[in-house]
Amino acid sequence: MEPALEGAVQEGRKMSKRKRSVPGSPAESLLQPVKLSREELYKEPTNEELNRLRETEILFHSSLLRLQVEELLKEIRLSEKKKDRIGVFLREVNQCIKKVPSIPETELIDQAWLPAGVRVPLHQVPYTVKGSFCFLPPAQVTVVGSYLLGTCIRPNINVDMALTMPMEILQDKDLLNQRYFRKRALYLAHLAHHLARDPLFGSVHFSYTNGCHLKPLLLLRPRGKDEHLVTVRLYPCPPPNFFRPCRLLPTKNNVRSTWYQGQSHLGDGKPEPPTPHYNTWVLQDTALESHMQLLSTVLSSAQGLKDGVTLLKVWLRQRELDKGLGGFNGFLISMLVAFLVSTRKIHTTMSGYQVLRSVLQFLVTTDLTVNGISLCLSSDPSLPALADFHQAFPVVFLDSSGLLNLCADVTASTYHQVQHEARLSMVLLDSKADDGFQLLLMTPKPMVRSFDHILHLHPLSRLQAACHRLKLCPELQDSGGDYVSAVLGPLTTLLKQGLGSRLQLLAHSRPSVPEWNISQDPPKHKDCGTLTLGLLLQPEGLTSVLELGPEADQPEAADFRQFWGPRSELRRFQDGAIREAVVWEAASLYQKRLIPHQVVTHLLALHADIPDTCVHYVGGFLDALIQGPKETSSTGEEALTEAVRCYDDLSRLLWGLEGLPLTVSAVQGAHPVLRYTEVFPPTPARPAYSFHEHLRERASLLPRPDKPCPAYVEPMTVVCHLEGSGQWPQDAEAVRRVRAAFQLRLAELLTQQHGLQCRATATHTDVLKDGFVFRIRVAYQREPQILREVHSPEGMISLRDTPASLCLERDTKQLPLLTSVLHGLQQQHPAFSGVARLAKRWVRAQLLGEGVNDESLDLVTAALFLHPEPFTPPSSPQVGFLRFLSLLSTFDWKNNPLIINLNSELKAEEQVEIRSGFLAARTRLPVMVLITPQDHKGSVWTQDGPSAQILQRLVILAAEALPILEKQLMDPRGPGDIRTVFRPPLDIYDVLIRLSPRHIPRHRQAVDCPAASFCRGLLREPQPSSLMPVLGYDPPQLYLAQLREAFGDLALFFYDQHGGEVIGVLWKPTSFQPQPFKASSTKGRMVVSQGEELVMVPNVEAILEDFAVLGEGLVQAVEARSERWTV
Repeated sequence: MEPALEGAVQEGRKMSKRKRSVPGSPAESLLQPVKLSREELYKEPTNEELNRLRETEILFHSSLLRLQVEELLKEIRLSEKKKDRIGVFLREVNQCIKKVPSIPETELIDQAWLPAGVRVPLHQVPYTVKGSFCFLPPAQVTVVGSYLLGTCIRPNINVDMALTMPMEILQDKDLLNQRYFRKRALYLAHLAHHLARDPLFGSVHFSYTNGCHLKPLLLLRPRGKDEHLVTVRLYPCPPPNFFRPCRLLPTKNNVRSTWYQGQSHLGDGKPEPPTPHYNTWVLQDTALESHMQLLSTVLSSAQGLKDGVTLLKVWLRQRELDKGLGGFNGFLISMLVAFLVSTRKIHTTMSGYQVLRSVLQFLVTTDLTVNGISLCLSSDPSLPALADFHQAFPVVFLDSSGLLNLCADVTASTYHQVQHEARLSMVLLDSKADDGFQLLLMTPKPMVRSFDHILHLHPLSRLQAACHRLKLCPELQDSGGDYVSAVLGPLTTLLKQGLGSRLQLLAHSRPSVPEWNISQDPPKHKDCGTLTLGLLLQPEGLTSVLELGPEADQPEAADFRQFWGPRSELRRFQDGAIREAVVWEAASLYQKRLIPHQVVTHLLALHADIPDTCVHYVGGFLDALIQGPKETSSTGEEALTEAVRCYDDLSRLLWGLEGLPLTVSAVQGAHPVLRYTEVFPPTPARPAYSFHEHLRERASLLPRPDKPCPAYVEPMTVVCHLEGSGQWPQDAEAVRRVRAAFQLRLAELLTQQHGLQCRATATHTDVLKDGFVFRIRVAYQREPQILREVHSPEGMISLRDTPASLCLERDTKQLPLLTSVLHGLQQQHPAFSGVARLAKRWVRAQLLGEGVNDESLDLVTAALFLHPEPFTPPSSPQVGFLRFLSLLSTFDWKNNPLIINLNSELKAEEQVEIRSGFLAARTRLPVMVLITPQDHKGSVWTQDGPSAQILQRLVILAAEALPILEKQLMDPRGPGDIRTVFRPPLDIYDVLIRLSPRHIPRHRQAVDCPAASFCRGLLREPQPSSLMPVLGYDPPQLYLAQLREAFGDLALFFYDQHGGEVIGVLWKPTSFQPQPFKASSTKGRMVVSQGEELVMVPNVEAILEDFAVLGEGLVQAVEARSERWTV
């Protein structure tokens, strides 16, 4: 129907690079079953096929999953051709390294020998240190890491090379005071200077080993076309067994306070603080080859284990868990697989999928922050116990030596996040959903889309003061001055304690330190981006304004007061108890959702000297889009609740009415307000009489022509079902007349018995109650059945769906039921209302609200809460809206129905049956198919739209809006103009009709709220009104209806009903094709001669003039913006 929009989209869109299914015509690019001949269909399976089926049954839970896993592995593995090219490059690198010339011995602090074009890739603070350094070519160059194991994954291929430094360079006391790390850095600097001049390399840069500032490494990339083929990372390491292990235990100190702080702690009798992380970083370098040998022994003989490690790396990468210092990286997951093999929880015959499941199951059930694990089989009593490591590190996983904690850098928050993700993944795998593979391994989970609220700490330099306030000098000494790492653990512990029951999970993200040129100084800690925290909230405790403490006479009361500071106060409660308590200022639900912001800023200022100006909290920026005019402290939930309360009162009055011939059997709401999804909820209407004309005989008001358009008041639809009776007629027209009589009687009784202002018509009764207007529709349950009856000439009655019967059933049965179910969903998930309203606001702001009805958008939003995989249900409108955009832009609408399992009524078998029958019936179904338990096949709510072109446009707009919005929210300097993605692109329209704000009743609801608008004739004082306000009067909508009626065959019209000042017009290309002259179809056309024939073409100039004439007083200007309509 809308080829014009399709043409405009093709002209103006900028498709993202990732693959995405965009719906077009139903038959186009539709997945079709493969057709086999009868002989092929019944051919006996071969032995190979039988073995494969048996393997699939044992090692995978479905053939589809096996195929998906095999395709993924094929996609991310290196091809043999690329391996050969990488092998050649590695041999050349090896030769180049061995040719680097040696230098004579100098003092460590005498670095004058360094060439001008290279800097030491290490912060040398303090600069003075004992020892000497000379350069000799490495004693051995060894390839280590995932490349040799065959578990590296594309697109970024890294090959790690360990350079064993000769013994002559090192001394036994180099463990002390960063001497080893200084020599390591100087070794790299000399290498970098010589390799940078070699024509073999396209780039030579420094970087950090997993973000550790004491351990730089050198990155080499080939020159020319292979520049992006591989990155070789050079790791200098000491000779085997050079350092005595007993000096590197987690209880030992190797950084003296006298040297690091310039003062001695020994005079006061205190021992030197241990440096467990410092010791671990040295041990990591000594164990590179032994770890490689262990992994090679475990993985080399079992392809399934390699596949499992590869899949786990993809799993970690999609969840951003493997980034930077403290990340749960691919090396750790490989060692964990080796541990599970050693404990026989994984067998070498397992498939990659089974290895993935086994590791995830282990992560779910094992908390390494409480019970550490070890690869060490030795019972040597001189080895430290696991308890010693638990005192020094939050997460414990020992290697085969029993001395090195592989998880030394992993924080408790990161490990709990890994556990949380593993738990969600296991639920997904156990559900055996058809799209489980897609959700588990192919769906990215960026922090901004995974967590309800985001918190940026910026600038990082402020954390240095926090270290001193929290007395973390020993931790700073241990981390080599990295104050971000030092403060991270105490900071997250502080916030977890403060957020308490509001918090489900706290995660942190540190951006990876970018590589830098060898001629530059290494980046400082403060220049390494932003520390970002993600809060996953518990909806149950989120909105509580009270932190209840111990009773005043309890010893814990002092700790409570110390923790909360001046916010803690004594309060007497109704049970007589006097307790310490903290009360947060929050009146509306919008403010209560943001209580975590108050908690975080208070605790950080109190305990860490971090002012609120350095805390950039991202949790409620989008809420401004659904706040009413002049409303900044609420997003309308209270107004919606008030309207629902008024509806409940009215339904009780209807139930209790006396004098109706038939009793009321059910009262059901059928309006978005009553399911909490109306974008801007109604407020009690108190019309000013001076603003209207008064119809006394009907107790009604009319707009005055000399005044601006009055406020828009939309009646809320309520369906009132009457009991069945044998006296109901069996003729459709007679039923309509009886219903009309009931409508009149209903108005009389409500006025007589309850004094309500009513206005009855043949189809409904409008009731004014407490300033809200309800539109009551009487319904008879058998009426849709009567409308289906078709009488044949022979007197036979057959049942057949008709447009009238389907419409009536939808309005009186399905819509009230949907409203009731979504009302219940809102009670379970308080964020549902905000997400649905934001989604509608965005769709309507794109001028596409007319193409997608309310119910469709409500159901798509409900899917985010009922089927949130791989996430948890949203607890804030912000994250829910981001996921709405993601679902809209990435879901394959052409080849899949979106199943919304309301109340979990659809069983798994039924869902499988629905999906299997979908493709067979695809050409008869609408372009967007929404399945609910009450609507298995027809997709009732999308029968009338969106069209293929409208859906295509929505998909493209959502795909473009999502990355822009995510980037804004993750910007630590603030999101900037958050309304950018809500402003519609107007460049695709052929004509723009600009409207006068004077006659736009919802002008203040616009995306960019006007600074000033017109008075709409509402009184501020709450007082009862005895007159029915003007209902549903919206001049732009009435004008649109006239335009579509007059010019619907020539053009499409688009408008934002929430205060839009522009109507976008797209010409239909088919309507500009010359047509034969007919006297009956001259509307909007003119006669021209084409050759020897008279043909008719649209008279565009006259049509544009008609646009202005039809909207006289409402239309300010008509702009023709393109010449595409020229014949």
